[in-house]
Amino acid sequence: MTRTTVTEPVLRIENLTVAFRSGRELVTAVRDVTIRVDPGETVAIVGESGSGKSTTAAAVNRLLPENAVIVQGSVRFDGRDLTSLPETEMVRLRGAGIGLVPQDPMSNLDPLMRVGDQIAEALEVHGYTTGAGTHERVLSLLEAVGIPNADQRARQYPHEFSGGMRQRVLIAMGLACKPRLLIADEPTSALDVTVQRRVLDQLDQLTEEMGAAVFLITHDLGLAAERADRIVVMLKGDVVEEGPAAEVLRNPQHEYTRRLIDAAPSLAVRTERPQRPTPEGASAAPLVEVTDLGKVFPLRSVKRGEPDTFTAVDGVSFSIPRGSTVSIVGESGSGKSTTANLILGLEDATSGSISFDGVDLATLRRSQMFAFRRRVQPVFQNPFASLDPRYTVGESIAEPMKVHRIGDAPARRARVEALLDQVALPRAMAERLPHELSGGQRQRVAIARALALKPDLVVLDEAVSALDVLVQAQILDLLAGLQAELGLSYLFISHDLAVVRMISDHVHVMQRGRIVESGSPDQIFGDPQQAYTRELLAAIPGADLDR
Repeated sequence: MTRTTVTEPVLRIENLTVAFRSGRELVTAVRDVTIRVDPGETVAIVGESGSGKSTTAAAVNRLLPENAVIVQGSVRFDGRDLTSLPETEMVRLRGAGIGLVPQDPMSNLDPLMRVGDQIAEALEVHGYTTGAGTHERVLSLLEAVGIPNADQRARQYPHEFSGGMRQRVLIAMGLACKPRLLIADEPTSALDVTVQRRVLDQLDQLTEEMGAAVFLITHDLGLAAERADRIVVMLKGDVVEEGPAAEVLRNPQHEYTRRLIDAAPSLAVRTERPQRPTPEGASAAPLVEVTDLGKVFPLRSVKRGEPDTFTAVDGVSFSIPRGSTVSIVGESGSGKSTTANLILGLEDATSGSISFDGVDLATLRRSQMFAFRRRVQPVFQNPFASLDPRYTVGESIAEPMKVHRIGDAPARRARVEALLDQVALPRAMAERLPHELSGGQRQRVAIARALALKPDLVVLDEAVSALDVLVQAQILDLLAGLQAELGLSYLFISHDLAVVRMISDHVHVMQRGRIVESGSPDQIFGDPQQAYTRELLAAIPGADLDR
């Protein structure tokens, strides 16, 4: 898109160094960073967790944690140095001059306040509108970010909105007072690709109409290359590369940038897919056979004339051959996670059947179901939520063995050490607590725990969607290696077709509870038959960029 060229930047960060107090020491998180953002320009900072990108953004609007210290440098907004500005002036500036769209809408929206009231509060705090004008502005903002029935929606609470709609509300709040600069910190990382595209299109349109500059923080290089004018690459607190987005993508100068590009599934989507060996046992009877599966949920607080049930899974049939990876993809609400929960035995099917190793799950008695759970293990999206914060890593991995009364304490300790070796974690990590680990390390612990009982099937529900691309690539390599070594079968649930293409033997596309298309990754990606599948593919950020 065409941008206005002027000499004076909206934002100029010069020689910024930020450190965190840790006991008596100062640990540097951002080191001598210099960045400029011109009016109407979108500048993206990319890098993995711990690179310093979010700390840099937080320094701009002075929302750093209490133990953070700006050691040196300046942050100038419209020529004013924000590092020395009194807090009262910063309060006036936040929202009015510098808008913010944070990452997680559920933790950044008040669950006890109506959505319209929260937007109105952002307007009135800064004196942007008052009285009847506030309500009109709230409705116009909701309509501008693509939320229909704005008058009705403004009276609802955040839990009544989908994830994509909650993110749109945050965009409306961030742009409510028409700021000169908008900081968007991982604004769509938790959204499906189609919802992400619609939200980002809306953000692009609104910021262009308002002439706002955008400071975009993301770990997705494909998204940055597609949406930004310039890219800044950060590694361990340093800026290691900077330039026009197309130039950085086509001609990366730093080894770390090249690693980010190579690891980004969205950018590799048109490259040759690695040849996967035919799974052993592929010609034998499948491990799992799903036949005409259905799940209907009752609805509460039903109004007259509205349906009193919701069909989440509708006539789904597929199989999982032994030693293979079968993926189910689709948007939120497509029924893919409900299907996974039915196979895990966490939900009871309303209709149809699930056969595991030739036995119908519906016929299993309680003791048989206990044995079944030993052979089927889950890995969920958020390892921090699935690991007990009070248990050490070793205790978390050993817990399934204790529940199933496998081995004595020394035998379990030996098994824990062997599992840590398998997932490439040091044995000393057994004594650490989950909060002392990175996201990628926690996910490896979750995988080690899932393998503790030597299962036949591992169900991975969005298991890599929240990880940085480099960590994501490491986890996918780990899963492939474990599958080859142990003969595991995987059911991989994801909304990310780019990742699915890399790891799958067979892919099923779900929409509104039904499988609408099935095939090999090459068939699904090379010759999609359904418009819905083509929409999912087109929404992958960076997939259509010329590298």
